[in-house]
Amino acid sequence: MRYMIIDSYNLFFRAKHSVNAQSSIDDKIGFAMHTMLSSANSVVRHMDIDHVIFASEGGNNWRKSFYKPYKKPRADKLQARTESEAEEDDLFFKALDNTLEYIDTKTNCSLISVPGTEADDVIARFIHLHPDDEHVILSNDTDYYQLLNSKVTQYNGVMKEHYRIDGTFTIEGKPVMDKKTKKQKNVGDPKWLLFEKCIRGDTSDNVFSAYPGVRKKGSKNKTGLLEAFDDMDRKGYHWNNLMLQRWVDHKEDEHKVLDDYERNRTLIDLSKQPQDIIDKVDMGIIDHVLLSPIKHIQANKVNFHFMKYCSKHDLPRLSQYPEAILKWLVKPYRGVLVSEQD
Repeated sequence: MRYMIIDSYNLFFRAKHSVNAQSSIDDKIGFAMHTMLSSANSVVRHMDIDHVIFASEGGNNWRKSFYKPYKKPRADKLQARTESEAEEDDLFFKALDNTLEYIDTKTNCSLISVPGTEADDVIARFIHLHPDDEHVILSNDTDYYQLLNSKVTQYNGVMKEHYRIDGTFTIEGKPVMDKKTKKQKNVGDPKWLLFEKCIRGDTSDNVFSAYPGVRKKGSKNKTGLLEAFDDMDRKGYHWNNLMLQRWVDHKEDEHKVLDDYERNRTLIDLSKQPQDIIDKVDMGIIDHVLLSPIKHIQANKVNFHFMKYCSKHDLPRLSQYPEAILKWLVKPYRGVLVSEQD
C-alpha cells in the first residue's frame, strides 16, 4: 500500500499566505480549498496513491503543558491581532473545519485527529503502525525530514519538491538541481538533522537551545556537534564531553546540556513522545481503522457530495473535471496495522 498523509493545517494556512493579500476573504478561502484538493490530486496522480489520510490538530496541545514556552510567541501574536484580522482567521478556521468535516463524512478518505495532539503525532504514529507500506507526507514543514527513509518521502507543494532519502526531485521524478552548486539538492541525513535540531532548538516553535553557541565542528579543546553525533551510539568521550557541559542563562539559571537535549527530544523527536501520548494516538488511529468498513460510502454518493461541495464553495475549476479527484476520494482504507502483521 502507498499512503499520502496530509498535514491539513499546514497545507491550508500556507495556501492562505500564498494568495494576494488584497484579495477578498471569499477568494482567499476558495484559493485555500482549491490548493488543498488540487495539491493532493497532483500527488495522487503522479505517485499512484492507494489511500489518502488527512491528519489534523486535536486542540489543547500536550507540548504546551509539557513545556510552557512552546509556541508562546504565536499565542502572543494572536492576542495582538486587530479585530478584522481575528475575524478573517475565524472564517479560515471555520472553512477548514467545514472542509475536514466534508472529507470525513462524505468521502472514503481518512480524517484522523486525536484530542490533545498535533498532526505531527498522528502522521508519525500512522507511519509507525504501517511499517511495510510506503508513505508520502504532503507538507512543507521541515520537522518531517526526520521521518524520511526508503519508505517515507515528503512532498512540498509550495516549492513543488519531492524530498527522498536519495535526493530532491520534481513531482515527475526529475532531479532538482541547486542553482549555486549545480548539484542535486539533498535535505541531508535525517538522523543528523534531528540531532542538530534537538541541540539547537526550534525558533519557529519557541523551543530553546540545549547548548547556545555550540559549534558544528569542534576544536582541539572543545567538542562540537559533529564529533558528539559520531559518538552518539558509543556514548564515549566526545558525547559525554558535550552533553555534560553546563551553561547559565540570562536569568542566572544553570542548565546541563543533556537535560535540555532530552527535553527537546520529547518536543521535537516524533518517536520520543511520552508513552501516554503514544498510546492515545495509537488508539485514535486504531479506532478509525476499525470504523472504516462501517463508514464506506458508495462511489455515486461521493460523486454527488463532491459536486455539491464545489458548488457551495464556488470551486468551478475542481468541478469542471472531477474524475481525477473522485478517483481518490472514493478509495477506502484497506491497510494492515503492525499489530495485525505480527
